[in-house]
Formats: sequence, structure tokens, C-alpha cells
Amino acid sequence: MIPQKGAAFLLKVGDGASPPQYETVAGLRTTQMTINGDTVVVTHKGSGGWRELLSGAGTRSVSVSASGIFLDSEAEARVRANALAGVLDDYELSFEDGAKMRGRFLVQRLDYAGDFNAERTYALALESSGPVTPSGVPA
Repeated sequence: MIPQKGAAFLLKVGDGASPPQYETVAGLRTTQMTINGDTVVVTHKGSGGWRELLSGAGTRSVSVSASGIFLDSEAEARVRANALAGVLDDYELSFEDGAKMRGRFLVQRLDYAGDFNAERTYALALESSGPVTPSGVPA
């Protein structure tokens, strides 16, 4: 296994078309993804004292957080517009090995900050709505 570069872990936003074309949200320094899954416990008297879970049940979601330098790109403007309107949009996470994850996300949080003698930065949090599907996974 070869370690993958963090710089190649990219967040992209769709352009609103169908099918969407994706543009990288520029200026990101950190990107993080969390896959969440709730379990459904189906333990019963015949389980022999062991917990049993129901496969494929429960609620799954993907959370994304990112932060970086504000560059005023078109993709950043689209993310800001989505946050202000409270609308879902298509997003893609791409990885160095060519794997991608795509789905609809809501901008849950968008923060801007800036020091007097430094660059303006931003941080955002996205929450999935509906399925998030892998694509382009190398064989």
C-alpha cells in the first residue's frame, strides 16, 4: 500500500446540471469525511448472551468538514449560495487513487474568519441527504 496525499482529497460541488459536472472548491487546506451508521439490535433469548445486529438496517449518513483560504472561486460562491438558501446540492469527494463518493448534501455550517494582517479563511460542514454512492473505485 502506498500512502495517499491529503492534497488529493478534494471536495467538489455540482454545477446544477443533470447530470452534474463537478468543480473543485478551491483553497481547501483540510478535508474530512465521516461515515455514520446507526445499528438495529435484534438480540433475543436465543442469542446465547451475544448481541445480534440486523444487517442493512438503521440510518446511514456521511458528514464532511473542510477548511481553507477564501479565494472567491465560482465553486465557493455556489457553496455560499447553497448555505444562504438552505438547499441541497450535488457534491463529490475525490481521492488520489481515483475513487469518488457522490451524493446530495446540505451546507450545515459555513464560517468565515480573517485577521487584520492575514488571509480570509473559511470552514464548512456538510450533511448528506439520501444515498452517497461510490464511483470510479479502482479494481
